Amino acid sequence: MAQPLVKKDDDRDEEADYSPFLGIEKGAVLQEARVFHDPQLDARRCSQVITKLLYLLNQGETLTKIEATEVFFAVTKLFQSKDIGLRRMVYLIIKELSPSADEVIIVTSSLMKDMNSRTDLFRANAIRVLCRITDGTLLAQIERYLKQAIVDKNPVVASAALVSGIHLLQTNPEIVKRWSNEVQEAVQSRAALVQFHALALLHQIRQNDRLAVNKLVASLTKGTVRSPLVQCLLIRYISQVIKESGVNSQAGERPFYDYLEGCLRHKAEVVIFEAARAITELSNVTTRELTPAITVLQLFLSSSKPVLRFAALRTLNKVAMTHPMAVTNCNIDMESLISDQNRSIATLAITTLLKTGNESSVDRLMKQITNFMSDIADEFKIVVVEAIRSLCLKFPLKYRSLMNFLSNILREEGGFEYKKAIVDSIVILIRDIPDAKESGLLHLCEFIEDCEFTYLSTQILHFLGNEGPKTSDPSKYIRYIYNRVILENATVRASAVSTLAKFGAMVDSLKPRIFVLLRRCVFDNDDEVRDRATLYLNTLGDGSVAETDKDVKEFLFGSLDIPLTNMETSLKNYDPTEEPFDINSVPKEVKSQSLAEKKAPGKKPAALSTPAAAPTSAADAYEKLLSSIPEFASFGKLFKSSTPVELTEAETEYSVNVVKHIYDSHVVFQYNCTNTIPEQLLENVTVIVDASDAEEFSEVGTKPLRSLPCDTPGQTFVAFEKPEGVPAVGKFSMERRFAVHKKWSWRLKMIDVDPSTGEAEDDGVEDEYQLEDFEVVAADYILKVGVSNFKNAWESLGPDGERIDEYGLGPRESLAEAVSTVINLLGMQPCEGTEVVPSNSRSHTCLLSGIYIGNVKVLVRLSFGIDGAKEVAMKLAVRSEDENVSEAIHEIVASG
Repeated sequence: MAQPLVKKDDDRDEEADYSPFLGIEKGAVLQEARVFHDPQLDARRCSQVITKLLYLLNQGETLTKIEATEVFFAVTKLFQSKDIGLRRMVYLIIKELSPSADEVIIVTSSLMKDMNSRTDLFRANAIRVLCRITDGTLLAQIERYLKQAIVDKNPVVASAALVSGIHLLQTNPEIVKRWSNEVQEAVQSRAALVQFHALALLHQIRQNDRLAVNKLVASLTKGTVRSPLVQCLLIRYISQVIKESGVNSQAGERPFYDYLEGCLRHKAEVVIFEAARAITELSNVTTRELTPAITVLQLFLSSSKPVLRFAALRTLNKVAMTHPMAVTNCNIDMESLISDQNRSIATLAITTLLKTGNESSVDRLMKQITNFMSDIADEFKIVVVEAIRSLCLKFPLKYRSLMNFLSNILREEGGFEYKKAIVDSIVILIRDIPDAKESGLLHLCEFIEDCEFTYLSTQILHFLGNEGPKTSDPSKYIRYIYNRVILENATVRASAVSTLAKFGAMVDSLKPRIFVLLRRCVFDNDDEVRDRATLYLNTLGDGSVAETDKDVKEFLFGSLDIPLTNMETSLKNYDPTEEPFDINSVPKEVKSQSLAEKKAPGKKPAALSTPAAAPTSAADAYEKLLSSIPEFASFGKLFKSSTPVELTEAETEYSVNVVKHIYDSHVVFQYNCTNTIPEQLLENVTVIVDASDAEEFSEVGTKPLRSLPCDTPGQTFVAFEKPEGVPAVGKFSMERRFAVHKKWSWRLKMIDVDPSTGEAEDDGVEDEYQLEDFEVVAADYILKVGVSNFKNAWESLGPDGERIDEYGLGPRESLAEAVSTVINLLGMQPCEGTEVVPSNSRSHTCLLSGIYIGNVKVLVRLSFGIDGAKEVAMKLAVRSEDENVSEAIHEIVASG
């Protein structure tokens, strides 16, 4: 008998792949459903067919209306069977089929009969199905039965009614709210599950009444809660009450905090953990309040249950972000978990220790981490790498051991995201810790010798070209760079050529050697490598590209003040002639997608009509359009055009948006109008602007739109004068006035239209149409212009025009929200992907660049920090070519 058992165990994997539903088809199953019509019902066979139907529906298969109706009527015949198993399957299939209102009437009588059955299982399931498929009208008819079921002695029936009430509260809240008395009675039930569901429903009924919730919580904290599940739910509601109430300013205490502390001594582990977590998540929590919660979490660290160890560690990890000193007492217990068999627990232990450890424990932690890094997945390794980076910035004197650790794991096997996280960490350490520069660069050079990722190789070479020439011995990096020219693919070779050129420009002693290497690259078999080598030889050599050393460095290291997408578009549209390509003709503004462009094609035409194959950019099209209007031709060069701002709802009869055109001493509002009603022709369309809330603006001219047929976009303009060079702001209110010609009218008289020409035969009727208000804001005076290398651009501006200040941004939902708000306020271009805030980050640096009105380059460095109470602080550093502009940026933030 032993041999067959071994054989079965050997074939276990093959058996696990077998599915009883393999190969079933909808048509075949619908044919099998005919067994529902048999005079002698086979309960087992019918259950199998329903199971197959449920499987198909849950796999995304859909039934046509006719198929669903036929199956539904066939299933209703199965109520004749008294088999309990089959009846449960009938309930399930009826819920999945979601019958229509006419079909529900047919099955309602059978379900109501089951609601009053002596079989409790029938009663409970019938309640669930009825509440799922009935509408408000039928629900009112069975409301009496549902109220009785809530206070039923059988806990299964009571729970079914309460859970149904929770679902119905979303669709029929007025009916469910009438059950408050019955639900209140169910909260006192001795059945744990009934009490749990009753409390959840009662809280949802009263959630908008803060006083009622406080009374509910206060009554339940006096000892009427029996179930651990109910107590966990109560703790969560208490946390909400404490969050809304805050700290009592007179007594310095929080409401219900004593109850939470008392739950730490509960016999159920789930209640203890829920209370401890609730205490740690309190806003502005003090060390005294944290201490008892940390103590019980420390006890969980030595639990035999992995889930308790993991839960405690995860909570302590979050606490360590804001109160690292409060967690230090748990360090010894967490160190023992580094070797835990559960790798998730081990990773959490390591990252928490890295946040709470002191400088003397760093070396010991590194030895322990080394032993288990090879056993965990890349996603856990990335978490560890980020924690090590934070630790190194916290203790910069320990950079050697931490940098060596990062270098060692960089040579091990791993995916792209893992290797990128390590490279990014080393780059950050090199930038922020000056002593780590040379050793860090060597580690990166050693890595690219065997790097299999092209992107990482090019990024390292680019960084090496910026930082390598500034070290004490730049020559030691040349060998690593030239090896990339010999051994790598074309993309990396091209990047290595650029890096060599940067060394030649920055280090005079290396220039002859660089010349020799670049001459070899001229014979490369790749076009870009050859072109780059030739360009750099001319740049560094005969002066045909750049005349002075300063010009050479500006050419190689200077920031490209033009978005690459704009450059690409301009080059594609460039027609090779005798005139060379002029880089100054490339638009500097980053084009954003307008709301009109985001709409599905074919719904409404764009308001600004331009040829599909037009070679000009949006900025050029606007400038050409405005310069062709005599009233605006004398305003000078257009500085910026905003993205369209919608002034009407998406589905209204008239679609209007406004584009704000900014000049040095004028602002022109271009109203893009579209008439979507075929029976109407609009004439003499003008916009009446109320600028009473914009005191610095004075209207100087308008250009009405003579005619606006259906689906033919048109524009009307209003121009304002403002103080020269001043970023004036204000709010504008508007209404649109026009004459209407209609074949059909809702409010106005009938007007005859010539059917052959579609032209109006009448002068029409004057009408007015209210538009939404809009504002001219400070961001309208700043162009979004990116820089290719922010650090070099920052250093080139120098500290003379720098202004630094700190601001409190108040409470925010997250750090990402604060970063997004400031970016939108300034209207500048984020650089180097710094607009993305890592999850769970407590601090972040964002880099912005732009051109201020008057063509003044301005760079911004934003440093954010968030505390446990979600209060956000921000340090704002601004550099520009004009110190007055730096002051203006600070004024924008201060007033925003």
